[in-house]
Amino acid sequence: MRGAQRATVHLLKSAGLSLASFLFSGILIFTAVATCLVIGAGVLPETVLLLRRIAGFKRRLVGEWAGEPIPEAYQPLTGELTVRVRAALKDPSTYRDLRWLGAHYAYGWALAYATLPLWIVGVMVDGVWCAALGNRPVVLPLIERLADLDAEWSRALLIPSPEARRNAELASRVQQLTDTRAGAVAAHGAELRRIERDLHDGTQARLVALSMRVGLARKSYEKNPDATEKLLEDAQNQAEEALTELRTVVRGIHPPILTDRGLVGAVRALAAGSALDVEVSEDGVEDAERAPAAAETAAYFVVAEALTNAAKHGGGDHAGVRLVRMGRSLWIRVEDNGCGGADESGGSGLLGVRRRIAALDGTVDVTSPVGGPTVIEVELPCVW
Repeated sequence: MRGAQRATVHLLKSAGLSLASFLFSGILIFTAVATCLVIGAGVLPETVLLLRRIAGFKRRLVGEWAGEPIPEAYQPLTGELTVRVRAALKDPSTYRDLRWLGAHYAYGWALAYATLPLWIVGVMVDGVWCAALGNRPVVLPLIERLADLDAEWSRALLIPSPEARRNAELASRVQQLTDTRAGAVAAHGAELRRIERDLHDGTQARLVALSMRVGLARKSYEKNPDATEKLLEDAQNQAEEALTELRTVVRGIHPPILTDRGLVGAVRALAAGSALDVEVSEDGVEDAERAPAAAETAAYFVVAEALTNAAKHGGGDHAGVRLVRMGRSLWIRVEDNGCGGADESGGSGLLGVRRRIAALDGTVDVTSPVGGPTVIEVELPCVW
């Protein structure tokens, strides 16, 4: 009885969806006529999206009954109107959904109508049969079989074709690369603005002051040697400070310590210079072939940003950095015992880290509940 009741609920939902399909067919006819007349072409993408939602509901319904959802593979309907119309018309899944819509209107109602007499016969026959003879019911299980047929037919009609799957995977990959490129461009622009600001506000100002002091020293060389010596001394100090700031800017582009000591050595130097007690461990990185320069640089800045944030905002006193070579990937984990609550939208630099890693097709996972700890895990694909 319970199985028959569950199957009946499934078939009634299917019948309701069949009614919705019938009502939706009017929208389809209107859209087709309007599109042919080039009056309502803008309605077509929205109609296809509505069709996808109806088919998606059926996929979920079948998944609830059979325990295995039907996969979907659609082309994204984004961009200008002409692009969306073309994508809707060229998507093979659109026509599979339309084929299902027409077929489901027929078999959805048919299976639901067949349920009622089966219930009447089943209650009488199976009730008497089971009560009198103690046999297994023979009629009510047919209702479950009807629900199975509905799920099987829907799966056969709605499952995407291999071509649709390939197209959807390609479209998803293109979208992912587009988003990654946008993030990389944004991160690159922010980095250029930071370098420009550092050069303009620091190094350039010191070089201008240096030039002025050298000019004053030349003018006062013969008249006031003591003043000239003081000016030259100030100029030398300005030159040293400018060199120091230039080294800082260069380290922000590509830290020389990476070239000299490798990733593990550079991370240990970061740990030694941190305000926290930092423990560094590695597995298969130091003695293996070095990762590409771009991957090492990204990993270095991940650790630097994480340790800086932990010391500045975390309020803890200890952090751990772990570097692991995993097949063709470099895995980085940074954990601190601070107060947690790290927010990417709060200007903590985590968004920049995510964009930098995404540009290399890597992944970033940040876990930072209020009260801590904060854990940042990064995986970078590498060609070792």
